[in-house]
Amino acid sequence: MSACPVKTSLERDGSLLHLRLARPKANIIDAAMIEALQLAFDQSTDNPDLRAILLDAEGPNFSFGASVEEHLPDQCEKMLKDLHQLVVCMLESPVPVLVAVQGQCLGGGLELACSGSLLFATADTSLGQPEIQLAVFAPAASCLLPELIGRATACDLLLSGRSISGAEAKSLGLVSSLGDNPQELALEYFDQHLAAHSASSLRLALRAAQAGLAERVRAKLAIVERIYLDELMATHDAVEGLQAFVEKRPANWENR
Repeated sequence: MSACPVKTSLERDGSLLHLRLARPKANIIDAAMIEALQLAFDQSTDNPDLRAILLDAEGPNFSFGASVEEHLPDQCEKMLKDLHQLVVCMLESPVPVLVAVQGQCLGGGLELACSGSLLFATADTSLGQPEIQLAVFAPAASCLLPELIGRATACDLLLSGRSISGAEAKSLGLVSSLGDNPQELALEYFDQHLAAHSASSLRLALRAAQAGLAERVRAKLAIVERIYLDELMATHDAVEGLQAFVEKRPANWENR
């Protein structure tokens, strides 16, 4: 596990930064993955020729989600804060973030995908926030999904923990475009719609389109983090659900 969990390359004559999650098949969003992504975003902002960032993943799945072990009470505060910093960083990216997903895109993986500007998927991609099945909830998704698909639909996904297909996600407005190869679809979008534009004007247009979004999400994240850390992690069932998953056994709910 010593290899860098994110492959980074500058493509299209330096106008496209390509970030690829590189720990298939699960591409778990753990501390090392978050750190590598944060570093890549931090280092990209000074390139005036950059027009977009493409985030995709190796293997059959985009991501099974965040590390459950790192959600346990002794580690979750740092993990949450680092992941939420990355989410806000992606929302505040000076250039569009194109995200291409396939296979399973769950939990923290979907939170990352929802932090991008445009989402490309296959019709049968499985997208969901299954955290409630472990008696926890998805903090970043609790802030992002109501912004993207409305309160009622967001509540459905967050409270049920069910997954939806890429086709259903497109009908909800969560996915921008469907195709057999989402990476190629995202690259085609870049070549046809972004590459010829002024890089400086693209940045201003993106800032205008997303004005206020990062500020709203950041403010809500501060509230949601406290609910998660101070209240949820003090319950029996949340800790039991996480430990049962790690120990590969059925959970014993006590409703407290």
